[in-house]
Amino acid sequence: MEQETPITLSRTTPDGRARAAALAAVAAVECRPTPVVTYESADTVAVVGPEAEALSAADSLGEAMDCRVVVTEPTDRSRSIRDRSKSTNLIYAPVARIQGYLGRFEVVLAGPDGPVNLGELTAGNRWVDMVLDLTTPGFISSELPPIGYYAPAHDPTELARALAEIPELVGSFEKPKFFDYDPALCAHGRSGIRACTRCLDACPTAAVTSLGERVEVDPNLCQGAGSCATACPTGAITYAYPRLGDTLEKLRAALRAYRETGGSRPAILFQDATGGQAVLTRLAPRLPEYVIPFRVEEIGSVGMDVWLAAIAYGAAQVLLLVPPAVAASVVAELEAQLIVAGDILAGMGYPSRALRLVQKPDDEQVIQELEATETRFELRPTGFAALNEKRTVIRLAVDHLFREAPSPRPLVSLPTGAPFGDVLLDEKRCTLCMACVSQCPGRALLAGEERPELGFVEENCVQCALCARSCPENAIAPTPRYLYDREARRRRRILKSEEPWCCIRCGKPFATRGTVERVSARLAGHSLFRGEARSRIQLCAECRVEVMFEHEHFE
Repeated sequence: MEQETPITLSRTTPDGRARAAALAAVAAVECRPTPVVTYESADTVAVVGPEAEALSAADSLGEAMDCRVVVTEPTDRSRSIRDRSKSTNLIYAPVARIQGYLGRFEVVLAGPDGPVNLGELTAGNRWVDMVLDLTTPGFISSELPPIGYYAPAHDPTELARALAEIPELVGSFEKPKFFDYDPALCAHGRSGIRACTRCLDACPTAAVTSLGERVEVDPNLCQGAGSCATACPTGAITYAYPRLGDTLEKLRAALRAYRETGGSRPAILFQDATGGQAVLTRLAPRLPEYVIPFRVEEIGSVGMDVWLAAIAYGAAQVLLLVPPAVAASVVAELEAQLIVAGDILAGMGYPSRALRLVQKPDDEQVIQELEATETRFELRPTGFAALNEKRTVIRLAVDHLFREAPSPRPLVSLPTGAPFGDVLLDEKRCTLCMACVSQCPGRALLAGEERPELGFVEENCVQCALCARSCPENAIAPTPRYLYDREARRRRRILKSEEPWCCIRCGKPFATRGTVERVSARLAGHSLFRGEARSRIQLCAECRVEVMFEHEHFE
């Protein structure tokens, strides 16, 4: 992570002095290095838009940049893709699409004979390095556009910023690879059935795409917003700048130092490295001394695993400072996760608003929100290890909070989309075909080993609904909730069990009694299953084949 900008915080009370010790403890924790992503960018810029605006922008960029001007709205409407000046790379053509990132943008023109690649048309190279898109709306619509793509949308201030920044993007650049992805944990899909899409829905950069049964994250498009990792119910996508374990170790060290130095009821204030840090710098002299600022790269990168662990480690309150520049999709994901985490807290008797966003339009209101103390509480802290496994961290934190809870309930219902819960089974519909078992990504649904039965382990369920979507009888449905009893969550529960049907010839069990009886009843009047042939339904596959050959031989 980048070096934090020093800020001056008061230390006039025991809480202030404890806060200073906490921040020193955070600084002493070393994070493991993160892999980097490299961009190589030369000087080619595609300037796309109406003729007058595009030519003016190209002139402003000057001779230092190799501008490829694509006029989408020519002054002379008779112009076509063939009318261009080789000296200025001026082309008249509608644009079909723009995609890519710094150093590797592809601009595709809609030519009279089909798609034409701008780079190949002008220089024999498929890629251009940067794009200045002066159309409205722009061709790339993601909330956070790729690095090297500018779409000022007739805003003179944004256009001036783009013209100033584009020449600075020539060269070689590195950024962190913000994520790790483990497809083995992914609940996106199975056997052509799509289930979880939470990372795709939460990503503001369109860096996450579906590959059918798994997803792919483009490290060049990813800008580290973190909402994909926060949204992921299984921990298949995790934030890596820093990793979860390093963040938890910093929190644990900070809260331990705060407590040992005499502080009481600390509040952890998460703020990001840009907008949030700027707000914090302005507010530093007025920040309540029990508030421990905790800098993260992006506010969307910390989710309920981190929030609940912070409370289990001894935080009396967890606040997330959200500056205006944070993408709406990231804020929406944080709000959804806060509802789930708040309900889990409330089910144990804790105030749900002990976890909340601080999203105020001015500094005075932010201070008022930080000074609100009605939801701060105190409990005996835990010290479980700082792990990198999301669901394990949540379970450890909640287990500790449950043991210390003021008024715990056995379970709490959660909103749709929560990554914990039960399944409801309609036993009359279920045929024990085990399609749901074969699809379950977390091994929450299990087949019986010696008899036809369907088992369920609630701790493993991520509520992805693959079971419901794969059930041919529509017999199963996810039901979000949190069951606090650890042993009950981990226990295998039998949802349905039937007596096996044994082959009437060899005695081998091959189906459930209910299935054989249902099939027999449905085929009772069928012409091919009259008389002796009807008994074949009661035979296993091997014996059925043998009987058919015997019958043919006899004939």
